[in-house]
Amino acid sequence: MRLSTRIALSAAVIVPLLVLATNYLLLGWFADDLRAAQERQLRSRATVLTHNAQAFLKAVEANHPVIAENARRRLIASALDVGVRLNAPGEVISAGPRHDPELRLPAEAVRPVTLASDDSGGSDGTNWLVMSRRITTPNDTAPNGPNLWMFSPDTAYRTQLSLMRQRLVTVALLSAPVTGAIAWAIASRATWPLRLLQRRASGLDPRITALRLDHAPSRVPEVDDLARTLETVLARYDEQAARTGEALDTARSFAATASHELRTPLMSMRTNLDVLSEYPDLDGADRDAVLHDLGSEHARLLGLLVMLRTLAQGDLVEADAFTPLDLAEVVRTSVSDLHRAHPDAELSVRVTGGLLVHAWHEGLRSAVDNLLANAWTHGRAKDGRARIEVSLHPVPDAGPPTAVLTVDDHGRGVPPARREEIFQRFHRSQDSPGSGLGLTLVAQQIALHQGGIEVRDRPDGAPGARFEVRLPVTGIRDVQHTLPLLRRDWLTTTAQEHGLPV
Repeated sequence: MRLSTRIALSAAVIVPLLVLATNYLLLGWFADDLRAAQERQLRSRATVLTHNAQAFLKAVEANHPVIAENARRRLIASALDVGVRLNAPGEVISAGPRHDPELRLPAEAVRPVTLASDDSGGSDGTNWLVMSRRITTPNDTAPNGPNLWMFSPDTAYRTQLSLMRQRLVTVALLSAPVTGAIAWAIASRATWPLRLLQRRASGLDPRITALRLDHAPSRVPEVDDLARTLETVLARYDEQAARTGEALDTARSFAATASHELRTPLMSMRTNLDVLSEYPDLDGADRDAVLHDLGSEHARLLGLLVMLRTLAQGDLVEADAFTPLDLAEVVRTSVSDLHRAHPDAELSVRVTGGLLVHAWHEGLRSAVDNLLANAWTHGRAKDGRARIEVSLHPVPDAGPPTAVLTVDDHGRGVPPARREEIFQRFHRSQDSPGSGLGLTLVAQQIALHQGGIEVRDRPDGAPGARFEVRLPVTGIRDVQHTLPLLRRDWLTTTAQEHGLPV
């Protein structure tokens, strides 16, 4: 069903319902107004009837037959449209509209009250608006109680209300087809830009053609927004297709590089195993050297596999793996593990507690571990001793809450020209025993945690390097976290392509 038809049918149903609902409210107000007008009329006539009734009773009491007869006629004449009943001495005077004889008049009705015939014994179905008065004379000795009743039937009220109800229903019924026709005409005109956009987009197929949507502004915000969305979707399709091609190329490149990196330690291990098998009578020193070399290559191979696994986990991690962590606890644990593994390392630690970060624990821990391992491996002083200073503190200046982690060593430092390339995958110096992925892993995790890393000279001017990491501090344990919109392909790209400051 076309959109314009749906809109027309909806309008044809909704508008009459709204009209009926509105008319229902108006009918209630109209009924209240009619009832109030009837009460005002009865009150006004009651004043005249009360005066005429009192004049009649006084003339009767004074025994003036002529005056009493004239007063009686005035009383009856003033009750043409309002019924009246007067209990006079020796008679009952009734005039005006006649109520059902079975209708029981109220004993007290100083203000207008409504009597329903079916509630008071009547059978004609007419409701009456009734008032009562006590008319007294100077010598009146009758018991207290009303002796004058005035009543008005609701016939005219019900007739006007019924007529009004019929007219309102007629208007509601006529509004359905008229509203549907008008809504269909308006909707057809309003949806024309949308139909035009559909015709332009229906012939586009990104799989077989390079043509893209050519949309001219229609001055209809919804249509223009939809067109921009379609253009964005097609652009993202093109981008994703290009990225898929790039991923295949980089996967092939990575496979070749990784196989080369794995082949070298494997071939070295194969050679050492062949030496051990061909020369079982090697002397102790040579055999120990071969075993040491075999162990070193095995450790290098294992480290390379662990690094590749961690990098892959960083590329595939989801937002639900992130939890609030105390950065100080992570740093202390990494420092403790480094000292346990290398008791000869001289570690100086200054840590400020209470710095909460929303982080992936395994990834952030591996980043700190690799920073410390890099300082222990490449930051030794000239005397061969590894002295490392670790500091964690909040940024003192204003701005978003940030934690700064610095790792200082006493090695040769990193020349400014090489401070970018050390974060590239498989980059390592000739004498490095590592896999060349440690700092790449550090850069990946810092970017994943929306932070930054810089390599600097030591601030005291001494030889060595300072690695400074900045991470946003949440300070809230229940913070909601979303992963940054980064290209998470650190297995095949470099830090600069991720926009990481180095």
